[in-house]
Amino acid sequence: MMTANQTTDKIASLLGDDASKLLDHTCKTVDKDSLYTPRPGLIDDIFATSNRSPQVMRSLAALYGNGRLANTGYLSILPVDQGIEHSAGSAFAPNPIYFDPENIIKLAIEAGCNAVATTFGGLALMSRKYAHKIPFLVKINHNELLSYPNKYDQIMFGSVQEAWELGAVAVGATIYFGSEESDRQIVEVSQAFEVAHELGMATVLWCYTRNDNFKQNGSDYHTSADLTGQANHLGVTIQADLIKQKLPTNNGGYTNIKFGKSHPDMYDKLTSEHPIDLCRYQVLNCYAGRVGLINSGGESKGASDVQEAVKTAVINKRAGGSGLILGRKAFQRPFKEGIELLNTVQDVYLNKDISVA
Repeated sequence: MMTANQTTDKIASLLGDDASKLLDHTCKTVDKDSLYTPRPGLIDDIFATSNRSPQVMRSLAALYGNGRLANTGYLSILPVDQGIEHSAGSAFAPNPIYFDPENIIKLAIEAGCNAVATTFGGLALMSRKYAHKIPFLVKINHNELLSYPNKYDQIMFGSVQEAWELGAVAVGATIYFGSEESDRQIVEVSQAFEVAHELGMATVLWCYTRNDNFKQNGSDYHTSADLTGQANHLGVTIQADLIKQKLPTNNGGYTNIKFGKSHPDMYDKLTSEHPIDLCRYQVLNCYAGRVGLINSGGESKGASDVQEAVKTAVINKRAGGSGLILGRKAFQRPFKEGIELLNTVQDVYLNKDISVA
């Protein structure tokens, strides 16, 4: 087992030229003391005075209390919804053992993940064997992506009641904020989350933006800090207990697309061009961190996956985020290497030398 100093050195080595930029950064936009940052006991601190029932708090405790990051306030979740959201072939062809959903669960357990995010089909086949061994988060809606030409809409694949009966401790859903279908999705998901809370389950919202007009003059603002931040704010408004969001890559979606409402301080005081400051604006919009922000790990690019995953984890942690939900970078490689990658990411959150900026 490596010492803390050895772990820090390994992380710095993986970050390469970005090490100093990310590890030594001091945030001068939103002060960390104005945020609720991850820590042991956060469920009591944040949800004990909310409308969340004891059963919901127990489900949240199951998520936060499992795996290598247990009771730290951080989360490492392995998702397998890519088989629907992209295609099973594109997701699993690099490593066909994962066409079998049991192998995803085995990977999550062996890697010490907090939970596995699965589909209704995977949950239905595997819950009786594994629901008592690792918390299940079931994705209740999907973009099926087989219609031609492709359309981008999230539709329900099952009921919250069914997820509860199959032993899931949480439900997850996606809303494509900004899309023509977003109004319907907001209503559907908010109603589903109400049922989930009534049954004692936690709720996780994939707060994604989607609109062709969010691409302007050669720039893609789907992952701008201001638009994703507002998507997060809408997500916590419909009572998501966790927000999943892509890491911001730029800013100025409102001002460059010329729509919506913004304020100069959003860009001059509350953010900067630094990636940690951009992510912190996402955290700020999650009720100042009262609702945890988990960033997505993104697609697999091969040799650079470990470096990119560690970079995302450092940005998320130092911004005040609550962890990563990372799949393809782990399961599109041999089983042992997938475990090593997930453990390396988890080491970022276990390392006390890497603190909130």
